[in-house]
Amino acid sequence: MRSLNETPADPALASAKPSPWRKGDARPLLSLVVPFYNEADVVEVFFGQVIPELERIADIRFEVLCVNDGSADATLDKLVAIAQQDPRVRVVDLTRNFGKEAALSAAIDEARGDLIVPFDADLQDPPSVIAALVEKWREGYDVVLARRRNRDADSALKKLTARWFYRMHNAVADLQIPENVGDFRLFTREVGEALKRLPECRRFMKGLFAWVGFRTAVVEYARAPRAAGESKFSGWKLWNFAVEGFTSFSTLPLRVWTYVGVAVAFFALCRAAWLVLRTLLYGVDVPGYASLATAILLLGGIQLIGIGVLGEYVGRIYLESKKRPVYLIRRRYEQRAANA
Repeated sequence: MRSLNETPADPALASAKPSPWRKGDARPLLSLVVPFYNEADVVEVFFGQVIPELERIADIRFEVLCVNDGSADATLDKLVAIAQQDPRVRVVDLTRNFGKEAALSAAIDEARGDLIVPFDADLQDPPSVIAALVEKWREGYDVVLARRRNRDADSALKKLTARWFYRMHNAVADLQIPENVGDFRLFTREVGEALKRLPECRRFMKGLFAWVGFRTAVVEYARAPRAAGESKFSGWKLWNFAVEGFTSFSTLPLRVWTYVGVAVAFFALCRAAWLVLRTLLYGVDVPGYASLATAILLLGGIQLIGIGVLGEYVGRIYLESKKRPVYLIRRRYEQRAANA
């Protein structure tokens, strides 16, 4: 069995590490970067489908960079076993579960390729589409998006909420996110370096991909069901993900409360003028307390909602001010250069 080079955590960027491929090979290197979290059931199926598809792409070298995002099952052991057999597979093990956005950031930082393709381990995105992305890149594009032609593999509720998210986000944010486009895409090393320059630790990668810009094309495809296992995104996690997207690229949720306050104040002035006029015309009566209690509860609820929205942004400022790293690496696994 070939030995692995187990490298302890190193803050240096991946670009500073030597490439395991022979020098003088002019073919571009494609880095397929894949976060894994408790995906032990799908590891063998994943490599059984992905490696042959990558080998079919002409005039391209490739590496598969796997980021183990603190898996609690046998995911890491299986990834390391495959890396022992194939020098084109590298494994980066994070110290704990940092979340998909952080794991994807780690994968982009560690990638050595001239082309970088983020990919999901569940194989809902067909590996055969990668060749189409490469062909589109050959036409001169810096970014090639993979857009889902349909979401038949998703439940009716997930399709509905996804449609709402994209439409609401693009309505309130200055930055437009392409609808039905996930993390699956191809981009050049230049785009990857631009992403590395973005300093925020709370990262909404769909928005960051759109923010950097560059010349972009689109390839459409049909999404498949998961190859194995279950989705790690619960309804609550998806809700928090959506909130992250809104607060990362729009201040409209803050500004809207100015307009709500103006509308409530205007209504209060109109109500006060009506009470004065009614008192002058009809005298003073003794009203009940139901309307008063309703008004107090309504205004109190509006104020609490406004404070909650403000709290979301203050919380982001608080976390960003700590300047903690997005992720920490425990160990890297790859074959020694002599075995490559």
